[in-house]
Amino acid sequence: MAFNFGSATGATANQGGFGGFGATTTTAPSSTGFSFSAPTNTGATGLFGNTQNKAFGFGSAFGATGTNTGLNTGLSTGLGFGGFGAQPQQQQQHNALGGGLFNQPMQYPNQPNPLINMASALSAPTLLGDERDAILAKWNQLQAFWGTGKGYFSNNIPPVEFTQENFFCRFKAVGFSCIPGNKDEDGLVELVFNKKEADIRALQQQLVESLHKVLGGHQTLAVNVEGVKALPDDQTEVIIYVVERSLNGTSRRVPATALNNHFEQVNVKSHLQQLGVTLTIARIELSPAQIKQLLQNPPASVDPVIWDQAKIDNPDPDRLLPVAMVGFKELLKRLKVQDQMTKQHQSRLDIISEDISELQKNQATAMAKIAQYKRKLMELSHRVLQVLIKQEIQRKGGFAIQAEEEQLRVQLDTIQSELNAPTQFKGRLNELMSQIRMQNHFGAVRSGEKYYVDGDLLREIKQHLKQQQEGLSHLIGIIKDDLEDIKLIEQGLSDNVHKRGGLFS
Repeated sequence: MAFNFGSATGATANQGGFGGFGATTTTAPSSTGFSFSAPTNTGATGLFGNTQNKAFGFGSAFGATGTNTGLNTGLSTGLGFGGFGAQPQQQQQHNALGGGLFNQPMQYPNQPNPLINMASALSAPTLLGDERDAILAKWNQLQAFWGTGKGYFSNNIPPVEFTQENFFCRFKAVGFSCIPGNKDEDGLVELVFNKKEADIRALQQQLVESLHKVLGGHQTLAVNVEGVKALPDDQTEVIIYVVERSLNGTSRRVPATALNNHFEQVNVKSHLQQLGVTLTIARIELSPAQIKQLLQNPPASVDPVIWDQAKIDNPDPDRLLPVAMVGFKELLKRLKVQDQMTKQHQSRLDIISEDISELQKNQATAMAKIAQYKRKLMELSHRVLQVLIKQEIQRKGGFAIQAEEEQLRVQLDTIQSELNAPTQFKGRLNELMSQIRMQNHFGAVRSGEKYYVDGDLLREIKQHLKQQQEGLSHLIGIIKDDLEDIKLIEQGLSDNVHKRGGLFS
C-alpha cells in the first residue's frame, strides 16, 4: 500500500509502503508454529537504527544511522558540494574554500568511502588525465541529476552507481500523507491482493477460511474482515483482524504487530503468496516520539532545506506528515491512488445524492399524507361537534335556560357582532375575496389575448400591407411582359439563322 504509515516493527524493509518505524523485533514461535506473545526487542540501534532500511515510503530512508550518515551531514573543510559525510581520517587538510581537495589527485584508502567516490566522480575524475576529465565530470553530474547510470572517475576504483536516492537527483518532491489513528490493540492488518475487488468480494468467505488455515486452524481464533477497498492496477486492499477466545469465555483482538509478525514468517508468507497476497502492513498509530524523530531526520535523498520547507507548508500538521517522492514511478503511483480515491469519493457522493433524492420524495409524500390527515381530522371534529350538539339538545330538551348558557349566548352574540362589523374580520375577508376574483378575471383575459393594438394603428398596418401587395403585383406583371418580349426576340433570332442557312445552301 503506497500511502499507509505504520507497518509492524520487524517487517522487512523491501516491502515498500510507509512501514519500518521502530526497532527490529522477533517473536519466538510456539510449539504449534504460531504465537501471539508480545515481541521482544533484540537490541536494535533505536527507532531508525536498521542501516539496511534503504526504502521507506517513497523509496528513501528517514534518518539512516550508523556508518551511512547521509548526504546531508556536510563537511567542515569545504568539499565543494556541501557535505558528503566523509570520515575525518579520510579527509585532507586544505585551507582553500571549495578547492584544494579537487585540484589535485585524491589519495584513496584501502576501503574508499562511497561518498568520497561520488564527490570525485562529480567534480574531479582522473580517468583520462587530460581536459576530457572535465567533460566526464559534467556527464557524471548529468547522470546524478537523472538518478541513473554509472560515474567513472578512476582506473583503479569501480564506478559509482547513480540511483534516484542520491542527493543530487532532481526528480524528487515532498508530499503529505495521513497519520494513522489505529492502535495496536485494534489488531488491524492490511493485506494487499493482486486481484480485483469483485473477485475478492465473490470469494470473501473462502478467503476467510484460507486465512484461518494459515493461522493454524485453531478453534479459538476467528478471522474477521474489517473492509475491502479497490486499489490501482487491479489490486485490492483487505483489512482484517483476528479475535482470540479464551476458555473462560472472554475474547480479545490479537495485536496488529503480533499478527503481522506471524504473517512475515517464511512459511506463512509463502502460503499468503499462494493466496495472492503481495504486501502485509500493520495499521498502527505513531507515537509522538516517532513523529518527532521522523520530522527531525529528513530522508537521505532530500535536501534538509526542502524538508524544513515541507514541514512549514504542511496544511494540517496534526493529521499529515511529509513524505518524500523519488522518481516518476512513485509520482505515478501517488497519482493513481489519488484518482482511485477520487472515483470512490464520487461514487459515494452519487450514493448520497440518490439517498437525498429518495428522502426528499419520502418527505413530500409524508407531508401530503399529513395534510390529508389534518383535513380528515378537521372533518371528523366537525362531525363529532355536530353529534355533541344534537345530543346536548336532546339532553337539555324541556329544561329552562340556565345562567351559564345565557352567558355563553351573550359571548357568542358579541363574537358574531365583531365578525360582522365592517372594519373587522368579515369585512376584510370580503375585500380579499373580491380582490382575488378581480385578479382571476384579469388573468383569464390576459391569457386569452396577450397583445392589444389600437384601432387606428391596426388600420394603418392593413393599408401599408395592401400597398405592398399591390406593388408586388405590379412588379410581377412587368416581369411577365419582359419574359414575353425575350421569347419574341429569341424566336426572331432563330428565324434569321434558318434563312441564312438556306441561302448558303
